[in-house]
Amino acid sequence: MKKFLLTFALALAALSAGAQRSYAEYVEEAGSAPFILVDKTALTLALVDAQGKAIREYGISVAVNRGPKQVAGDHKTPEGKFRINELLYAKGLKHDFHDGKGPIKDAYGPWFLRLDVPGFRDIGIHGTPFPESIGSRATEGCVRMRNADILDLKSRVRLGTVVIILPD
Repeated sequence: MKKFLLTFALALAALSAGAQRSYAEYVEEAGSAPFILVDKTALTLALVDAQGKAIREYGISVAVNRGPKQVAGDHKTPEGKFRINELLYAKGLKHDFHDGKGPIKDAYGPWFLRLDVPGFRDIGIHGTPFPESIGSRATEGCVRMRNADILDLKSRVRLGTVVIILPD
């Protein structure tokens, strides 16, 4: 229990410290508006204001394989600049993760923020029924967040919000 509490406290401290990080180098690319920056190496997603200061930083999970998404089924998270093109209420949606458990209800948590990734329709930022996967490489290509975090993020973004996904 002590180890868990220490790990939790360190994670909170890291997230708090992350809220002070500057992402000014990406402001121009984002069009001088609030944006999302996904760091696949650090396994973090930052919501950033128009001046480049982090508003919030969240832990995430990204695809099992490294590199930019090239084909369906490659288990890679895309890299580059995208926009949120749909805010999909995902409660009740099912998905089969091909792990022998069959289709899982609420596979995407409460929200699926679909991205405009050319050549792919179902890439996005979403919640998860597997919160233990956050902080690891575990997805088929999407950016996965804790359900409470996707609820918070969804309340702060809109259609058209820029999402920058850094290479790993």
